[in-house]
Formats: sequence, structure tokens, C-alpha cells
Amino acid sequence: MQAPLYTILDSHYLHQMLETFHQCIGLSLQVLDQDGNVLDQLGEVHPYCRIFKRHLPRDESCAKLHANASKLAMSLGEAYIFSCHSNLNHIVFPLVNQDTLLGSILAGPFLMDKPDSLMFADIGPKYQILATHLLEMYEEAASLPVIEPARVTHISRLLYYMCSGLVADGKNQIVMRHNMLSQQSAINESIQTYKVSAREQAADYPYEKEKALVTRLKTGDSQGAKALLNDLLGYVLFAEGSNLEIVKNRTLELISLLSRAAIEGGATSDSVLKINNQLLMSLRDIQTLEELCFKLQEAVDVFTDCMFNYIPDKNSEVIKNAIRYISRNFSLGLTLEETAAYVHLNPAYFSTLFKRSTGSSFKEYLNMVRIEESKRLLASTELSILDVSLAAGFQDQSYFSKVFRKYTGLTPKQYR
Repeated sequence: MQAPLYTILDSHYLHQMLETFHQCIGLSLQVLDQDGNVLDQLGEVHPYCRIFKRHLPRDESCAKLHANASKLAMSLGEAYIFSCHSNLNHIVFPLVNQDTLLGSILAGPFLMDKPDSLMFADIGPKYQILATHLLEMYEEAASLPVIEPARVTHISRLLYYMCSGLVADGKNQIVMRHNMLSQQSAINESIQTYKVSAREQAADYPYEKEKALVTRLKTGDSQGAKALLNDLLGYVLFAEGSNLEIVKNRTLELISLLSRAAIEGGATSDSVLKINNQLLMSLRDIQTLEELCFKLQEAVDVFTDCMFNYIPDKNSEVIKNAIRYISRNFSLGLTLEETAAYVHLNPAYFSTLFKRSTGSSFKEYLNMVRIEESKRLLASTELSILDVSLAAGFQDQSYFSKVFRKYTGLTPKQYR
């Protein structure tokens, strides 16, 4: 049965981190469970301890002592320095989640001064240790690490700084794993749906869902956008199989789609470019399809944030609502007056506020959204130029071509 601590923390990650600490500090380390039992060990058990443990009563076990020290450290909320039954020093740091002790990190044993006869004066009679065994312990004590008190304090602080965020990070990992499993479940359902559909007829790429994804993202509906994204990913995996590199190439297309949607939704081009660069960098290191899909799901939140969190705090909700309204109605004969009425503002004041918040006039912004939609339609449909202009919200094909050339440097025909 897995220790409760390892349901919160990744055991491999914890081992690697403590191995580095062990190599740098030179102290033995143990990962303990909530009862003081050893889950992992960095460094050998010292011969001094092996000899002493032969004489330690069962009801005074090291595990019991370590568990009690961990509980005390938990009550203190910091690393705790204490002496064990045999007068050796240790540092313990508790690993706590919601006021529950899951385990601890134990550093030691060590001494803070060179061993002498006083060190053994009380433990011999107390534990009925023979003189020959005490002599053995004395000889072994010479090889125990001796650390001056000031350095012990620094080591205890370092242990605190190193481990204080471990459980919180572990909780985040658990949440991430849960979200990844939920996403994979949704994607698998989508794959099965496309498989069933393919038995009856050819399963074409769902462009309508791609368009719906763009709309959901532009209106700030990240949950709806994620659901549609998972459906699209299901199609990609259904069509391309499990070839990671091929799916990565399709992922780049989806990132491009999300980028355009973010710009249409009001994000600045420089912020979208930065996000794209970060995503492209992270894609290189992804080794599994699960990680790849989850990275795209995270991208939805990032693009949503860059659309709606860059607007100044004052009047931000008004502008966000206006942008959402434009995203839903750009294909209609939308006007500044209509949009201003929707957010309950005077048209002149709304025009000034919109320009100040987005950096574009209402007309410029509306045209930009319409041109982005027309680019998508030209690239993914067989609609005529006239039908594309109407679908994007332009009532005059000549004006559409003029605006399209202004924004892209190409005519609609050349772009296609």
C-alpha cells in the first residue's frame, strides 16, 4: 500500500532533491512516514547507531521518537533540532497537509562538539550497555560529523526553505494529474465517437467545432473552449494515430488558431507572440501525447488571460463585456452606438474609453476581428469571396477587399 505522503509527493522527485542536499551537506537523510518509519534513506546508517539500537527497548524505538519530534516541529511550524536517545543530534522538518502530518525529512545524526566520556556517562547505566559496547560506540563516535551550532542553524533554515513548498507543490501535481486524466477521458470519448461515425461515413474534419472554439475563446468561455479543444484533439488522434511528431504538427495548427482567436478577442499582438514562443519552446521537450494535449488545454487559459487581463482595472468589465459582444455579433451590422448601448454608456464616452483601453478605435477593432474571420474562411472553406465578405460582416465586397488588403497586404484572392 502506498504511503499517504507519496500520494501527495512524487517519490522520485523527492529522492533526487534530497540526494542533492545529502551530497552538498554531507548528512544522512531519511524520509519518514507519519509514524516515523523510514520510507527512503540517503546515506548509510552510522555504525554508532547500529550498536546502540541493540540495547534500545522496543517501546523507546527510534521511529517513535522521530514521530514525536515531527509532531513538535509541526506545532512549531519550522525545522526542529533535537537529541535522540543516544545523545546524537538531528534536524527534522514536518510535511503537513491541511493540519495533518504526512511524514517528515530527518537529517542526521551529527554532533555539535567532539565526543568525550560525558557523552556516554548517562546512556550506559540507563540502557544497561556493557563497557565493551560503550567502548565500541566511543570509537565509532569519532567518525560522526561534527557541525558547529551556527552552521546547524543555517542547515535547519536551508532544510526549511527547501521543503516548505513541497506539499503545496505536491497538491498541485495531484490536481494536474486529475485534470490530465479528465482530459484524456474526454478525448477518448471523442475518439470513440469519430470511430463510430467513420463506420457509417467518412469522418471529415469538424470545421464547425473549430469555429465554435474560436467563438468560445473570444468570449472568455475557457471551459467551453477546452471542451471543444478536446473534441478536436480527439479527431486529430483518431485521424493521425499515436505518432507524436505528426500530432505535434497538428498541434501547431491549433496553437495558430488559438492565437488568431486571442487577437480577435482583443489581445495585443506582442503578448500573443510571446505566448506562442513559450509554447513552441515547451513543445520540444514534450515526450507523450498526454503532456501534449494538456499543454494545449493550459494554452486556452493563457490566451484567455492575455485577452481579458491586460485591460486597465478601471472600467475593465465594461470593455470586456464590449469585446465579448463584438465577438458574438461582428458578422452582423454592428455599430458603435449599438455596442455602447449594450454596455450602458454614452457613445462618445464609450468610443474614448474603448480606444484608451484597447489601443484601437471601435471601427479599427471591429474591422480587425472581421478580417481575421475572413482569413479563416478563405483558408478553410470553399465560399466565394462575396460570401466570405458577407459572413465576416462586410456588406460591400469592394470595401471588404480594400480593408483586407490594408490589414494583410494581399487581396482576398491572393490570400486564398
